[in-house]
Amino acid sequence: MNFELKTLDLASAALQPGDLLVVLVGDNAPKASDALSTLIAHAQKNGDFEAKAGKSLAMYAVPAIQARHLLLLGVGDGSAKSVRLALAAAAGNFTREGTKQGVIASASPLAEEALYAAVQCVAELAYQYGTSKPSAKAVALQGVTIGAPNAQELTAAFGVAQATATGVAFAREWANRPANYATPKMLADAAETLAGEHKRIKCKIHKPEDVAKLGMGAFMAVAQGSKEPLRFIELHYSGADKGDKPVVLVGKGITFDTGGISLKPAPDMDEMKYDMGGAASVLGTFRALAELKPAINVVGLIPACENMPDGGAVKPGDVVTSMSGQTIEILNTDAEGRLVLCDALHYAERFEPAAVVDIATLTGACVIALGAQRSGLFSNNDALAQALHNAGDKAQDWCWRMPLDDEYADGLKSNFADVANVGGRPAGAVTAAKFLQRFVGNMAWAHLDIAGTAWRSGARKGATGRPVGLLLQYLLSAQKADAAKPGKADKDARPGKAKAVKADKPGKAAVNQDGSDRPAGH
Repeated sequence: MNFELKTLDLASAALQPGDLLVVLVGDNAPKASDALSTLIAHAQKNGDFEAKAGKSLAMYAVPAIQARHLLLLGVGDGSAKSVRLALAAAAGNFTREGTKQGVIASASPLAEEALYAAVQCVAELAYQYGTSKPSAKAVALQGVTIGAPNAQELTAAFGVAQATATGVAFAREWANRPANYATPKMLADAAETLAGEHKRIKCKIHKPEDVAKLGMGAFMAVAQGSKEPLRFIELHYSGADKGDKPVVLVGKGITFDTGGISLKPAPDMDEMKYDMGGAASVLGTFRALAELKPAINVVGLIPACENMPDGGAVKPGDVVTSMSGQTIEILNTDAEGRLVLCDALHYAERFEPAAVVDIATLTGACVIALGAQRSGLFSNNDALAQALHNAGDKAQDWCWRMPLDDEYADGLKSNFADVANVGGRPAGAVTAAKFLQRFVGNMAWAHLDIAGTAWRSGARKGATGRPVGLLLQYLLSAQKADAAKPGKADKDARPGKAKAVKADKPGKAAVNQDGSDRPAGH
């Protein structure tokens, strides 16, 4: 999907060739005497059109308009929310057969957030999964020009919007693939290909024997029931000085989750191919970084495997030893995501990161708590949590901070190991995060539970690509925060280029525990 940004007023927009011209008309659209402005004024005067968000008037072969189809689209106050609502309501106009080139022109100056929303909406409409469905008919739309009177002011924001759309599409494609088209090895191959195509990205793949040498007993326990060998994927994006501390992104990569011996119910189990949504978001973020080339260092870690129930699978009650040396009693084999993540989080310490963020489709409890609107955010560091929350708001990829009180860890106590991998039904998303917190030491850490936001069910079934937008905006804000500081920044500063963000309680990592991974059908 190709996007272009142009400086256009309505007079010049009317002269743009194409199959579809969409004119965004807000409450305070300026009055003018050109043909298109006059047409809008007449339509409003006669009650045929209003600027309320989502209202529209479609016309065909209008004199003085070069595009075959004209759509007047109300955007109300012109906010990102209104633009998103309006374009979603007009989706059929973009996906109509024969519509290859489109123009979206704003009658008024466009805000950066509204531009971002427009690009994301159109990119989502144009996306068509086809990896395992060669008969799928691709959307005809190939390119969209976005025109606004203030286009020159929007160049930087447009670049971010384009890169985000590219990264989201990459994440959606991998998350949508059936498990036999997205094995751990295939995921590793995708990472290597990404590194081969972009010189700022390097890739290292750890195979089962390498993971065994590292002592990742929790990760290996999850993988041992599958015939597909695990892969531990390590990506490095180098945009800053070598000595600058990276932000580490850890993505859960369970390429299919049956629940293991604690088998999931059959209905909707096919959706457990989405259990590598965290891994897909890390790959998508790296794809976007390759486009933007920001001055920041980022490490991506993806523990990838299947969770299967064969004769060699880990059993409820088994005790395994994690890379950190902590022993874990596995009470529920369907709480496997935290087991692969805990070893990856401990591995992240070797990079002395400025901050570490893990992303996982972790718990059905988070779906119950927050639904599909916001991802769950847990963090041991207030500055990091606020930075991620702000990034989510800016990217229109929202999250909500959840508690991490020490008392939530009580349910994870075990008579037979240092910790149990589940803590019961109450506050399951919180106890899952508390489990992970045991393995982060003094690193500034955040956990994003994307169980409700990584995909949709029903008629619109498919991956969303979230939270690529949030992660990218966070990384860009971290870069900007550091760039604004002369010399070495204070160690307690917001995570960014080469500045470590310590946990809120230095020297005492919160020792705490967890619930059960997201069941099928949620």
